[in-house]
Amino acid sequence: GVFISIALVGLAIVFQISIHQVDEGYRGVYWTGGKLHESISMPGYHFKLPLTRFEQVQISLQTDRVTNIPCGTSGGVTVTFDAIEVMNQLSEDHVINIIREYGVEYDQLWIFDKIHHEINQFCSSHTLQEVYIDLFDTLDESLTNALQRDVDKYAPGLTIHSARVTKPVVPPGIMQNYERMELQRTQLLISTERQRVVEKQAETARLKATIEAEKLANVSRINMERKLVEKMTYQKIKQIDDSIYLAKEKAKADSKLYFASRRAEANSLKLTPQFLENTMYEVIRESPKTLFATSMSKVFESESTPSKGSGEDQ
Repeated sequence: GVFISIALVGLAIVFQISIHQVDEGYRGVYWTGGKLHESISMPGYHFKLPLTRFEQVQISLQTDRVTNIPCGTSGGVTVTFDAIEVMNQLSEDHVINIIREYGVEYDQLWIFDKIHHEINQFCSSHTLQEVYIDLFDTLDESLTNALQRDVDKYAPGLTIHSARVTKPVVPPGIMQNYERMELQRTQLLISTERQRVVEKQAETARLKATIEAEKLANVSRINMERKLVEKMTYQKIKQIDDSIYLAKEKAKADSKLYFASRRAEANSLKLTPQFLENTMYEVIRESPKTLFATSMSKVFESESTPSKGSGEDQ
């Protein structure tokens, strides 16, 4: 009975040691006698031999935080980066190769140690002004690219998504100078922005005045065009009236000419020798007469006596 109890206890211990769990977002890797297995296990419960070593390897997105990174600038000033965060991810298809080459702590070599190296390279080739102000906004991108370039060459399957660098800590005496410079820079930015606002307002006023002037010019042009159209319409109406008047006058003149012509034709037909002689006698008869005599008695005698061919000359 004692032997059976010992066997059962040993079996329970072995069973407890052999059962293990792989969490979601991880893959299980195994070593037996120091040799890495070629297969990985998925999330869930699994069984292994007691002498087999087991580790979980994260394949989900993770952030490694590297802290307290000192570096010296090209001018000899030492600054310290309190923290740099690197977001990275290991591909499931490359888990075995990465673990075989660099072990489970692969990120210690390709992220933590590499960050220190790249930061020191950056600081040593730039001045404090460039590290702290001029080039600081480009450091995130340049650091991400440098890390990715090396892992693509030596550790394919590891992706560096981004790097976030905190502002470095500068010695207090130098920091005061930079604070004064930053204050002056801020004041300059405020002054520049205020000047932009004034210029923008002036530009808006000019634009508004231009629009108003164009509006007035358009209104004036429209009024002039309207007046021109009215004048042209009036001229056309006047031309039509003049044409009608000229047509009427021409018709009247033609009518008078026609009647005068007809009358002339009629008169030409009447101007016969008999008509002319008769007309002459009528004119003579109706015209006043002048009598020549030696005395008034002969005048009255002449009036009362018809004239004869042998009488006195008239």
